Amino acid sequence: MGRIKSKKYAGVYLNSLENGDISYSVTYKDENNKLARYTVGKKSNGINEKYAYNKRAEFINKIKTGEDPLASKKKKQVITLNDLANTYFQDKAGQNKTNERQRGKYKLHISPVLGNTIINSINKDAIIKLQKSLLNVGKAAKTVNGTITLLKAIINYNIREKNLNIINPCTGIKNIKVDDKRDRYLTLDEVQQLINEIGDNKTVYHFVKLALLTGARLEGVLHIQKKDINLEDNSIIIHDLKSGGTYTGFFDDKYKKELDHFMKDLKVNHYIVGGQVDPIPGRTMRRWIKPVLDKLFNHGLKVDDRKNRVVIHTLRHTFASQLAIAGVPILTIQKLMNHADIDQTMRYAKLAPNQGREAVQMLYSIN
Repeated sequence: MGRIKSKKYAGVYLNSLENGDISYSVTYKDENNKLARYTVGKKSNGINEKYAYNKRAEFINKIKTGEDPLASKKKKQVITLNDLANTYFQDKAGQNKTNERQRGKYKLHISPVLGNTIINSINKDAIIKLQKSLLNVGKAAKTVNGTITLLKAIINYNIREKNLNIINPCTGIKNIKVDDKRDRYLTLDEVQQLINEIGDNKTVYHFVKLALLTGARLEGVLHIQKKDINLEDNSIIIHDLKSGGTYTGFFDDKYKKELDHFMKDLKVNHYIVGGQVDPIPGRTMRRWIKPVLDKLFNHGLKVDDRKNRVVIHTLRHTFASQLAIAGVPILTIQKLMNHADIDQTMRYAKLAPNQGREAVQMLYSIN
C-alpha cells in the first residue's frame, strides 16, 4: 500500500508492511532547514500515530533550541567509509554507465586502506597516506588523482544527500602532478614486429588490429560485436564506454577480408575479440599482451617511465600519430579519436609534415 499521511496528525506517516504491521515515520525541517524523515517505530512495538506526533514535536523543539534531536542515536552509530560507499553506489546504480567501474576502483584502491575506518576519524593525513600507498605500489599519478576524486565524491554525496555532518577530509588535498604526455608511439616497422609476434593468437591479433585501425580505447575494442561491423563500407560502430555514446571507425580492405572470413562462424551478438557471446575482460587482455609489449619494446625501461614504455594505450596513440604523419587534418583525427576537445588532438599536430611551407610557396605561382 505504501506510505500515507496521517489524517489526524501533521507530519506523521503510516507505512503498511507486508506482514500486516504498520511502521510510523515523521518529517520535519532539520537544523539546516532541509526536510528530514525519521522512522519512529512499529505498531507491534507499541508505537501509534499520537506517539509519533509527540516525537516529531520533541524534535522540532530541540532544533529550535539549537540541539540535534538525533545526537544520542548518532553517537551509537558507527559509520565506516564502506557504509558511505555502499550508499553512494546503490543510489547511483543505473544513473551512469561508469558506476560499476567506479565501484571496482573503490574496492581495489580505497577499501583495503580506509574501508573499515570510522568516517569521523579519517583526516587529511589519512588521505595523503592513501595517495602515497598507491604511488608506492606503482599506480600512475593520474590513477591516484582519480581515486581521490572518487573518494571525495562519495563523502560529498553523503554530506549533501544523507545529512552526514562532517567536513570532507579530501578538501584541500592537492592533486599529484601528472606528466600524462605519452610521446611513445610505434613506427610502422614496430607495428609489423608486433603483428608478427602475436599472429598465431587470433584473440590478441584481432584486438591489436582493431586498436591500430580504429584508435579505440581498450574497452571500446573489446566491446565491438559482429553487428557493429559493416563490411560494405569498411566501417565499425565503436562504443565509447568512457564518455558514453558511439562513433564510427574504419578498417582497410586487407583486414576486411580477414574479418569477412572470421565472422562467418559468429552470431550477430558475438564479440569480435574472442569470438564469444561475452566480451574478454580488460584485465585479461592486459595480462595477455603486456609480456609481448615488454619483450619487444620495454627492455631496460623503468615501470614508471610513462613517456617511453609501450602499453596497450600506445596502440591508440600510434593510430593518431601515424594519421598525423600521413598528413591527415587535425579535425579529421579529432573525429576519428572521438575527442570532445580539439586541445586533446593538438598534441599530434607536431608530427604532421610541414605542408604549410609548400602551400605558401605555391600560393602565388604564376606561369
